[in-house]
Amino acid sequence: MKNRPKIGLALSSGAARGLAHIGIFKVFEEENIPVDYIAGSSIGALIGALYSVGLPSKVLEGLAFSLGRKHMFDWQLSRLGVISGKKIEDILNLLTKGQSFADIKIPLAIVATDINEGSLVVIKEGPLTSAVRASISVPGIFPPVKHEGRMLVDGGVLCRLPVNEVKEMGADVVIAVDVGLHIKKTTINNLFDVISQTIDIMGKEIMANNIVKADLLILPDVGSVSLTHFQKSEECIQAGEEAARKVLPEVESLLKERGYIV
Repeated sequence: MKNRPKIGLALSSGAARGLAHIGIFKVFEEENIPVDYIAGSSIGALIGALYSVGLPSKVLEGLAFSLGRKHMFDWQLSRLGVISGKKIEDILNLLTKGQSFADIKIPLAIVATDINEGSLVVIKEGPLTSAVRASISVPGIFPPVKHEGRMLVDGGVLCRLPVNEVKEMGADVVIAVDVGLHIKKTTINNLFDVISQTIDIMGKEIMANNIVKADLLILPDVGSVSLTHFQKSEECIQAGEEAARKVLPEVESLLKERGYIV
């Protein structure tokens, strides 16, 4: 249909729980639901970037199954972070083929936090790798990323769910995917768990005082997955699929209201 509504996805932060975003893309592909814009925070930025360059959900699923912490985490002794992030940068460069925002198939916005000014930064241009690397820079774990004179850290510090950002890109229908709204009691095993869980809790409180202005909110049931349990990718992706299928009637209803038949 020539004048179909533009669909935007807002993908939340949430470390390993964010692998559920892959399940959302799987169902949307199967149901021929188009995605015109993506805005992501932290893990949502990472998965959103890989999808925006044209990697289908099956490829993302395979990567989630095969890539473990040993492939992504390179430990270091530093005053600014215990993981250098070089391994992740190399993987991102390989998977995105070094593309910039100008090269990608689906328009993308990535949020990060300026740690000096305490302000939100929305990145829509320049190299994809550095933008994603900034958005996933959990304070104390990864060193901040220098970007256009700013020192940037994890987007989830100030904006766990970038709904306004995807709406401002031009989306007519905004679908938000939040993997951290329902935080259940979980085991804290290491420093990464402590810091990431703290950011998630803060993000939940920030969201509690803000109305989520999305047309639809999808909530994968991954609250019991530890933030560092990337080995539970199958469980997280399946939770994303289940959550997406549960709201399919609502998605179709939203699109029909705007004159588009899925």
